[in-house]
Amino acid sequence: MHIQLRAGEPADVEPIAELRAAAMRPDLERLGRYDEVRVRQRFRDAYRPEHTRVIELDGRLAGCVAVRPAEDGHWLEHFYLDPAHHGRGIGTSVLATVLGEADAAGHLLRLNVLQGSPARRLYERCGFTLAEEDPVDVFMVRPAAAQSVTTA
Repeated sequence: MHIQLRAGEPADVEPIAELRAAAMRPDLERLGRYDEVRVRQRFRDAYRPEHTRVIELDGRLAGCVAVRPAEDGHWLEHFYLDPAHHGRGIGTSVLATVLGEADAAGHLLRLNVLQGSPARRLYERCGFTLAEEDPVDVFMVRPAAAQSVTTA
């Protein structure tokens, strides 16, 4: 199994929108918020190839992740993995790469995850902590390792 991250391209928008719909469907249905059209359109509206990396597994689309600069740090967004690849360590590996880059650059990262999503456990294992939450979303933050307080 060979995992590769490549730069996003404008042509990636539709395949990733489909992957997003499949990846998010269980959580959105559980929350009573799944909409066949809206789940794809929200991605199309927010997609920025210049901030996106496509995850390829053995040369095939397996997911994506975006890191968008903002005034208060960077936002980790659109981190989707094809459900067929869940539980194989791929997401953990990709996240480790992204976090290593953020740490090297001294970037604080923010993200939001749907309430009840199993992805929250991954983020917590990787140092994200709760910033705030509402009935739908959990907002989390992770300082760069260089900014983190360490104890001896």
